[in-house]
Amino acid sequence: MIKNVVLDMGNVLLDFNPEFVLSQFCSSEEEKAVIRKELFEGPEWALGDKGDIKDKDRFDLVKGRIPEKYHEALKNCADHWDICMDPLPGAESFCRSVKEKGLGIYVLSNASDLFYTYFPKFLPLSFFNGVFVSSDYLMLKPDVKIYETFLEKYGLTAQECLFVDDRQDNVEGAAKAGMNTFCFKGDYDQVLSVLQS
Repeated sequence: MIKNVVLDMGNVLLDFNPEFVLSQFCSSEEEKAVIRKELFEGPEWALGDKGDIKDKDRFDLVKGRIPEKYHEALKNCADHWDICMDPLPGAESFCRSVKEKGLGIYVLSNASDLFYTYFPKFLPLSFFNGVFVSSDYLMLKPDVKIYETFLEKYGLTAQECLFVDDRQDNVEGAAKAGMNTFCFKGDYDQVLSVLQS
């Protein structure tokens, strides 16, 4: 029996959309391509989510791989990438529906230290029974250890949790830890139907 819903943050609750960020600060497709590759797809992104670097350090670590003429756009993207992190339509009402069912509601996200700046604009941390951010624990999904550490921290039984993530590899990691899983493709009603079944 499912007693707790454990939610990823990016593209489950908030819209992590690097293309929007690039469109705001870059003036050419080439500039977008270079910054996309080195900032959003480069190793520093995962290092931030793992807590090995701080968000504010990314520009200095990436700029050496990018032509100087793109540094201004890079700095804007590195410093203000969270402008894309708006709630997905229906995300808040979905979270409230979960709570109204009397279920525990948790967040388990790969995220850097900036999480605590943008996420509370969606819902206060106190709304959730627990919020577990990867950079605080120096580990990342889909490593099974992060799910086990999460369950231990909050005293939860894996079989009583439904883990919801938009990435298949993260869903598979949770399954290895014994959790029920759902790969999210934008339909909150589908998640609610799983909870009712």
